Amino acid sequence: MEVAETKCSSDYGKPPWIFKGSALYQLHLVKSETARAFIPKEFRLVEAFGYTLGGFFLASYEDSPAGFFDELVVIAGTVWNPPTSCAWAAKVLVNSGDACDHGRKKVGLPSQVAKFSKKITAVPRRRKSKFSGFLDNIGLGTASSSTEDCMDVLVTETNGPSTIDICNINLTTLVPGMKFDKWKGPAIKMSLPSFSGRTEYNPNLLKYSCNIECRVRAVRAAEVSRPSLSSKHDTEESLSEHDRRNLSISVMLSKPLLALELGCLKMQVEAPVVVSHHSTSR
Repeated sequence: MEVAETKCSSDYGKPPWIFKGSALYQLHLVKSETARAFIPKEFRLVEAFGYTLGGFFLASYEDSPAGFFDELVVIAGTVWNPPTSCAWAAKVLVNSGDACDHGRKKVGLPSQVAKFSKKITAVPRRRKSKFSGFLDNIGLGTASSSTEDCMDVLVTETNGPSTIDICNINLTTLVPGMKFDKWKGPAIKMSLPSFSGRTEYNPNLLKYSCNIECRVRAVRAAEVSRPSLSSKHDTEESLSEHDRRNLSISVMLSKPLLALELGCLKMQVEAPVVVSHHSTSR
C-alpha cells in the first residue's frame, strides 16, 4: 500500500504515545448500511450477508499523555486493506479536553468531550450457562459468589451548554476494586490498524496503528441500552449531526459477538501517516 511520508506531529510529545490501564473490547455484527454512513466511499467494506464487524472499545487509562481519562470508541465497521483489514471509528468520546483535541487534530478521529457517570452495585449472580461453566473449569471464569459487582456507565456527550445522553453500558467486568481469584488470561501482543480522517478538523485520510500488550480473557458481553430522552439542548444541531449520532448509537445497540477484557493494558499508538487516494482505490 502506498503511503505518503508525511507524519502528524502532536502536543502530546513525540510519538509513539503510550496509554496504560484496562479496557473492554466488544465485537458486534453491524448492518453494512449503517457502517457505510461513516466510511468513505473509496473503501470496500468487509462484509457478509449484509453485515460487517464493528463494536466498541471502552477504556479507562490510568497513565497517558493526557493523564487519567476514560474513552469510548464506537467502531462502525471493518474495511479492506490488502492483505489485511482496518477498523473505522464512527465516534470517539473522552472525558478529557486534551485527549479530545489531540484525537481531532492529530489522529483525525471524530472525537467529542463526554461525561462518564459510573455507579457500582452488587446484584444477584446470574445462573451460569454451559459455556460459563466451561470457562470456570479451565480457569477463565469469574470468582464464584452469590452476588457480583455490576457497574453502570452512563456516557453523556457534551458540547458547551448542551448535553446528550448517548448510551448506558452495564458491566460486570472492569469494575474498580473487584478481586479476581481466577486466571486473568494469557499475556498477548496484537496490533489494531485503523483508518481515520476526513473530518472537520483533519481532512486528510490517515492510517495509524495501536500496538497492544495485555492480559486477555473472554467475558460476558456488556449490555448496552439507550437512555430515556433527558438531554438538555441549548443550541440547535443539524439534521446530519442528529442522524450520525443515532447511527453511532445503532452500532452500540447491535448484536454482540465476543467480549474481551484487556487487563494490564499497555497501548502504544504510532504517529498517523497520510494515505494517498491512489492507494485506497486499488
